[in-house]
Amino acid sequence: MSKEELKKVSDTKTTKLFKKGETIFAENEKLNGVFCVRNGVSKLSKLSPNGKDQIVKLASKGSVLGQRSVIVEEISNLSAVALNDMEACFIPKNAIVNTLNTNPNFAVEVLRHMAHDLKEADDVIVNMSQKTVKQRVAEAFIYLKNNFGEDKDGYLALTLSREDIANVVGTASESVIRIISEFKKKGLIKTFGKKVAIVDPQSLNNLAEAL
Repeated sequence: MSKEELKKVSDTKTTKLFKKGETIFAENEKLNGVFCVRNGVSKLSKLSPNGKDQIVKLASKGSVLGQRSVIVEEISNLSAVALNDMEACFIPKNAIVNTLNTNPNFAVEVLRHMAHDLKEADDVIVNMSQKTVKQRVAEAFIYLKNNFGEDKDGYLALTLSREDIANVVGTASESVIRIISEFKKKGLIKTFGKKVAIVDPQSLNNLAEAL
């Protein structure tokens, strides 16, 4: 974008705060703009026919939420819920669409961003079909460490409930609880309440990648 275009878009944005557990937007909702995450983490999920949530992405600082629905003018395919206290910028639909119509370079960048999201979705599908639940849980812990880091005590900085972990890897909460117990016995991880710390990252990674 040019400086003038950036200023026009910036002038339209508003800051929105979301508490942990608060819905940013719901599945099948008509969105009037996009959300840019400034702080915090959101889970993007889709409700399956059997009523179970499948988490398809964790969106953190710098992520844009709702752009596909706004650009193609469809209701939202996913819901977005804050996993912790969040701050996001809201940019109205008109500001996005006007810039798309007048700036080809911006349109190309948006397409690249959406193509990247599609690639991530493809990777999720492959993992679901080719990896065991145990491998997917191991991979989820590695992903959380690599993308969100650890706290001062060595535990994963982003704490997910056992249900959320199950919804990330596509299994039942009971299976996740059983696998976490097994990982602890093998010395791969340790836990403190809901918190998880990776003790043996190399062995956990070997497990995740073993096909």
